[in-house]
Amino acid sequence: MDITELEGRLGYVFRDKTLPRLALTHPSYVSRDKEPDNQRLEFLGDAVLQLCVSQALYQRYPEMKEGKLTRRRAALVCEANLAHLASSLGIGKQLLLSNGEELLHGRRNPSILGDAMEAVIAAVYLDGGFAAAASLVERLMGDFEPRSENDKDAKSILQELLQAKGEPAPVYEIIDQQGPPHARVFTARAIRGNGEEIGRGTGDRKQRAEEAAAASALKAIKENS
Repeated sequence: MDITELEGRLGYVFRDKTLPRLALTHPSYVSRDKEPDNQRLEFLGDAVLQLCVSQALYQRYPEMKEGKLTRRRAALVCEANLAHLASSLGIGKQLLLSNGEELLHGRRNPSILGDAMEAVIAAVYLDGGFAAAASLVERLMGDFEPRSENDKDAKSILQELLQAKGEPAPVYEIIDQQGPPHARVFTARAIRGNGEEIGRGTGDRKQRAEEAAAASALKAIKENS
């Protein structure tokens, strides 16, 4: 792993060199009883990224309404956009992966790349504070415009679709969780304004389970239309 190359691409030099290594260590690479992986950093990075993007949008677009701000943020922090940013930084080739993940093309897996991008943002935050993280996000996001409509997450698309029909936004409910603490699998369902369940999905985080439920709902609506 070439930390110097990563630092050059990020435009940030780490004081604590263990942080970028940790951020790029996939859970498959380590034995959980002996060495940490990037999942805790990913958890923190998700929150830091949300705040950085929220602040930037709030300041850049003083006339934009709350609903549009929410949709814009969702498009910017979605897995597809984060994976694109990680690829542009060369994060894939820097990842520490197991041989199994290598065979499964983990270096190009959007989920793994998106998680690593969040972990790197958290590493910068812990090393240099919020200002450093916000500066990095500014450089990564450019004009804070989504690259394409395809960057919209399923929850945003479902909300827009239902609201176009005159319905309220769907509600999401976590109805089950399985597995040990380090490998949880959550099950969520999407519920229409009338109380009808319209989709169900699973994921290794609550947010991803909700995204899967929204995607399931969109598929069902398309098939029934």
